[in-house]
Formats: sequence, C-alpha cells, structure tokens
Amino acid sequence: MGLFIVFEGGEGSGKSTQAGLLFRRLKQAGVEAELTYEPGGTQLGKKIRPALLRNHQRLSPVAELLLFAASRAQLVSEVILPSLTAGKTVVCDRFTDSTLAYQGYGQGIDLKTIDKINRLATQGVKPDLTILLDMDPKSA
Repeated sequence: MGLFIVFEGGEGSGKSTQAGLLFRRLKQAGVEAELTYEPGGTQLGKKIRPALLRNHQRLSPVAELLLFAASRAQLVSEVILPSLTAGKTVVCDRFTDSTLAYQGYGQGIDLKTIDKINRLATQGVKPDLTILLDMDPKSA
C-alpha cells in the first residue's frame, strides 16, 4: 500500500503550491506518485467544482456537503485507492479535514453526520500524513 499525504489550510495558504512542490520532489527522487486535488481530480469532480466555487452563497450547507462528498467518493474510487493499492504515493490538495472545518464548524452541520458521510465517501481511506498550513488570513 502506498503513502497518502494531504495538504490542508485556509484559502491562499499555499496548499496547491506546496503539494505541487512535494509531488515534483518525489518524482525527481524516483518515487511513483500521483498529485490530485479537491474538489476535482476526476471528470465528475471537475464538473462539480464550478458549482461549489461559484455558487457557494446560493447552495444550502447540506447540498454543499453532499457535492463535496460526491466529488470525494469519485476521487477515492478512481484515483486515490487505485494509486495507493499500486504502491504509489498520493499527494492531495484538501481532503476530509476541509469538510469538517468548512461545513462542520463553518456551516454548523453536525460533526457526526459529516463523519459518517466522509467515511462512506472515502471507503475508510485516511491520510497517512496531513500537513496543515496555518497562516494569517490577511497574509494569505
């Protein structure tokens, strides 16, 4: 089984940049790796992403949660799990912790509900390492 590394943090904290740098470093070191992101990373995720990013103010918190879960479920099935099973290292920009932060603490959805939905969407897959980029929002 491969290694699953996730970058989490607020908007503009550098998650995508750092994930990309790690991915390139792993490849240079000869490590088989995949780079992906949420929401997105699959054809379905790429269709869901604009609805989440553009319509954030118009979506109900539950609809938002379920769209993230749908994108995540497809990403796990199509990219993350097959890559890990093949022994690859997977580097991902955002994962389940973002849902807890934004939909749970930010939108007030019950954390136990989010946990159940995340476990279903991820098929129990959890990161081996989560790197939290903690940055002052004004600086981000």
